[in-house]
Amino acid sequence: MRASLAQRVHRALFVFRVVLSMAGIPGLLLLLLLLLLCAVGQVSPYGAHWKPTWPAYRLPVVLPQSTLNLGKPDFGAEAKLEVSSSCGPQCHKGTPLPTYEEAKRYLSYETLYANGSRTETQVGIYVLSSGGRQESSGKSRRKRQIYGYDSRFSIFGKDFLLNYPFSTSVKLSTGCTGTLVAEKHVLTAAHCIHDGKTYVKGTQKLRVGFLKPKFKDGGRGANDSSSAMPEKMKFQWIRVKRTHVPKGWIKGNANDIGMDYDYALLELKKPHKRKFMKIGVSPPAKQLPGGRIHFSGYDNDRPGNLVYRFCDVKDETYDLLYQQCDAQPGASGSGVYVRMWKRQQQKWERKIIGIFSGHQWVDMNGSPQDFNVAVRITPLKYAQICYWIKGNYLDCREG
Repeated sequence: MRASLAQRVHRALFVFRVVLSMAGIPGLLLLLLLLLLCAVGQVSPYGAHWKPTWPAYRLPVVLPQSTLNLGKPDFGAEAKLEVSSSCGPQCHKGTPLPTYEEAKRYLSYETLYANGSRTETQVGIYVLSSGGRQESSGKSRRKRQIYGYDSRFSIFGKDFLLNYPFSTSVKLSTGCTGTLVAEKHVLTAAHCIHDGKTYVKGTQKLRVGFLKPKFKDGGRGANDSSSAMPEKMKFQWIRVKRTHVPKGWIKGNANDIGMDYDYALLELKKPHKRKFMKIGVSPPAKQLPGGRIHFSGYDNDRPGNLVYRFCDVKDETYDLLYQQCDAQPGASGSGVYVRMWKRQQQKWERKIIGIFSGHQWVDMNGSPQDFNVAVRITPLKYAQICYWIKGNYLDCREG
């Protein structure tokens, strides 16, 4: 009998860990990681001819209606890389979806500019997508950020770090991770720049860091075949021109359960000139290849390293994904992505379907329990983020 996808991946992980314990050659580790990634992307539990396909959605239109100037914020909040909520999976599932007026209020947004000025934009929503709340029957997970053996992989070597998809991960000067989603735009978590009441310290001079080699090829310190150490990398920083945060994240405007709107978009002062990853509407977990998600981030327990991981989705609500990906603070804001078949173009394509919010403590019946949570890109959120990027709705009709 052919092994299932989970069995093959677990077998590959086991072999990988055995080799890790026996060898210290970076080139061999990179080769094994490449083989593992290929195996994860190629094995299908549904047979050789089945392809997980990006579903088509009827997308709404989110358009600005009016803009109001606000006073300058004090930038007094401390950056927190761990968020909290009083509402877990079952609580979220029991909460009704926003009404039309509530959705307009939550999707209205604040824009912060580099000079410290700030505006609030009210939006209108048109051609609302049909369909109800998506549910799943999985049990909520109740474990810590690292589950047994640590299954994260630190990515070394410019041949990996500077190539897609790893090259789309960037570091925020506030300590979080972001993902390149356009020529000048970075998607991240709202809590990385705003604590729900005001902007965190350093946001007015927010920068985005891109990993680059410390030395040019052939120069002092460059890698060669005899080197036993990976090439040293450094961050090159680009200033942020403006940020967008949905009002659904800001206290006093959001629903009390929070989390659903923990995302933000950053516009850089100049193009980054790297390949970026498109955003997409999050399919139901049962439609994801192997039921798994992937993301890379700058976990703070591995300073300077880009850390990749993949894992099963254990539970979901209409707005959130609950999973068991090993993670540490610093990975917050990472783009959660999957690779599926694009029927129109007849090709495989990776898309960001969520934003990793982080490690969430929840008070459930008086007992603290924790989850790793990602915010799903719903049709409405897709329409909003796409408009922030494109500046028009005509280019945002396909998710």
